[in-house]
Amino acid sequence: MTIQTKRLTKGVTAIAALALVASCAWLPRSGPNRAEIFSGSVLEQGDSFVMVVDDRVNAIAGVSPALGFASGFRNASALATEALNPGDSLLVRVWENVDDPLLGNSTSSFALLEEVQVDSQGFIFIPYAGRIRAAGSSTEAVRGTITRRLEEQTPDPQVEVVRTAGDGASVALVGGLEAQGVYPIETPTRMLSGMIARAGGIAIEPETAQITVVRGSHSGSIWFEDLYDHPGHDIAMRAGDRVFVEEDTRTFTALGATGTQNQVEFDSRAISAIEALAQVGGLSTASADPTGVFVFRNEPEAIAQQLVGRTDLVGTQRVVYVLDLTRPNGVFFARDFAIRDGDTVYVTEAPITQANKIIAAITGTLSAVDTATDVAD
Repeated sequence: MTIQTKRLTKGVTAIAALALVASCAWLPRSGPNRAEIFSGSVLEQGDSFVMVVDDRVNAIAGVSPALGFASGFRNASALATEALNPGDSLLVRVWENVDDPLLGNSTSSFALLEEVQVDSQGFIFIPYAGRIRAAGSSTEAVRGTITRRLEEQTPDPQVEVVRTAGDGASVALVGGLEAQGVYPIETPTRMLSGMIARAGGIAIEPETAQITVVRGSHSGSIWFEDLYDHPGHDIAMRAGDRVFVEEDTRTFTALGATGTQNQVEFDSRAISAIEALAQVGGLSTASADPTGVFVFRNEPEAIAQQLVGRTDLVGTQRVVYVLDLTRPNGVFFARDFAIRDGDTVYVTEAPITQANKIIAAITGTLSAVDTATDVAD
């Protein structure tokens, strides 16, 4: 091959390489660039609203949903725990100071009667004391009745009556607790905080622990820390309540030119956009565009209408929030913008990154042509 032919071949190949990379469409990248995202706006015949984050946008959309109990839970008064109810279970211990006891035996200091349940008519049965009306009475009143009936047959019996968990006034606690179980509503456990303490407290991270109370067909949730930091949020327990203690299950997804791309769990009750970026290693110093930090979110109709100043929007709307960290207050806006469950945080690549890829592609192509030409010679 002559030198002139080699030069012609290289020139044609170089022109072809430049034409291929001109559109950049085939170059590898982490996702859409800034211009492509803006082209999806409703202003460009797209189907999403693109909002540049500032103080006004933060006031509308940059807040974290709060947890709390509805008025039906808050206004319920505490139960009078002294009164027994049908379905309650009792534990009865009887001490007798005789060699031949009525209820026990000579080898034990007391007789133990477990799972003595108040029947549907409100009575309990104790051997040698007979049927005793318990519903509507306190455990102390029942203890007195048992004592009086037994002392007719054994001298000075000592009786103890304790209410245990049963089908009556009791609450089931499950989830991230030290001691899951069913507990009776007693004076110390009439309120939710006391009931959780009765179960040994929570066994998960307090910062992200949620407590859900299910009562019939209704339910309500609260952050564990709010329950104890604000006593007014505490609620009275009701028979049949179910209490679930769970870890926070919220997540957001980080994509693009960040330190790592992943689905990330919330590690606190509220996470700002700046904190979300920090959790994934921040912006990639080699490729990130600090003017192109985006948060993709489906917003409820009411919030979307406030954001865009329109009343004709119906249903959930797609909203893309733009965070430009190079603006004078850009970092402050991002620090005040709250990430929500299900958000996608995406960082675009800087234009120079694509330019570098083009140069690398051209250089690599020409090097390959040189090699092929040399081999052909």
